[in-house]
Amino acid sequence: MIYRTEYMERLKAFKDQKIIKVVTGLRRSGKSTLLEMFKDELLKEGVRTEQIQYINFELMKYDSIRDYHQLYELVVKKALPDEKNYLFFDEIQQVKGWEKAINSLSLEYDADIYVTGSNAYLLSSELATLIAGRYVEIKMLPLSFKEYYGYYADSGKTVQDVFNRYLKYGGLPQLLAFPDDEAAINSFLSSIYDTVILKDVLARNNFKDIDLLKRVFAFVCGNVGSILSSNRIATYIANEAKLDRSFRPATVGNILEMLENAFIVYRANRYDVKGKEVLKSLEKYYVVDTGLKNTIVGYGLDNYGHSIENIVYLELIRRGYEVYVGKNETKEIDFVAVSKDEKLYIQVTQSLLDESTRERELAPFQNTNDFYQKIVITMDQNYVTNANGIKIVNLIDFLLS
Repeated sequence: MIYRTEYMERLKAFKDQKIIKVVTGLRRSGKSTLLEMFKDELLKEGVRTEQIQYINFELMKYDSIRDYHQLYELVVKKALPDEKNYLFFDEIQQVKGWEKAINSLSLEYDADIYVTGSNAYLLSSELATLIAGRYVEIKMLPLSFKEYYGYYADSGKTVQDVFNRYLKYGGLPQLLAFPDDEAAINSFLSSIYDTVILKDVLARNNFKDIDLLKRVFAFVCGNVGSILSSNRIATYIANEAKLDRSFRPATVGNILEMLENAFIVYRANRYDVKGKEVLKSLEKYYVVDTGLKNTIVGYGLDNYGHSIENIVYLELIRRGYEVYVGKNETKEIDFVAVSKDEKLYIQVTQSLLDESTRERELAPFQNTNDFYQKIVITMDQNYVTNANGIKIVNLIDFLLS
């Protein structure tokens, strides 16, 4: 198991505080392992087993616990009234009204509470009302390349070989135990995809049309990094599947929102560089893991550039940036990354060695009328690190920095 330092440090920062720690993210991205590791650290620090309750709602033994009354009664039976209680609830979204039980336990006991869930509905308006100001969300992604490479650092594999595997199969932690068997890996990734679609999208939203849902997701996977609209997707699917022309773009919009809420796709809104405002149409979409994307659309060369752009997007999210697509008059900047301390303009390209490609990739940086740092991230391994004040960075170096 990989020690997820960033996420562990965030949990430790809120340990023993009356703040409910809510870890969200895609299924199998490492949330359960994170809680298990944190529980083990508590035991090493001297916390007694009796002080800890760990409930994983994916297990059959908790299958009967499906509403907040049952959850409350289960925990109270073992809760210690005069000691600190450490309560862990894994995939708690399966319990209807769970937030009511958690709120009551937090008020009645000296309880340090940790919760995970695989759907953004976990943080509903009801939860926010019940425990407003008393919870913190920790958004978990699959392994970064830096974490992934750390696992292979002493294996004798070159950094390029490890990157190629990461780019192809993605960063879901369980894949580290797999041999380089493409069929086995594809089977595993397909099972994760099916579980997310069935449990976190269809069942959670009471949506029945699995074929349409899969077609929309496949379109997103095949068009990562492209400007999309519900109208465009609806028209394409209607033509491809020979559907009734009454097929509504609004339905596509609802499906995209469902996929976002299941943490399987992420949306990047457009940002007007000149007007300094976020635009509300024609977004880009990225997939939470390149392995899941490639399972749907394959490993062809036509998907390579999309995959490296997808990886850069996810890395920027990991580093705490709000990430937008830049609109600079008629040209597009791949990413505008904004944090409290800085703003970055970023272009992602496979190579800058071709002159026409270089001109095309650098052109969107012109006439921005500000002094924010401009960066091109490329697969090139070159001694050139600067072009007229624009920083040029190798992708692997960027990911390991």
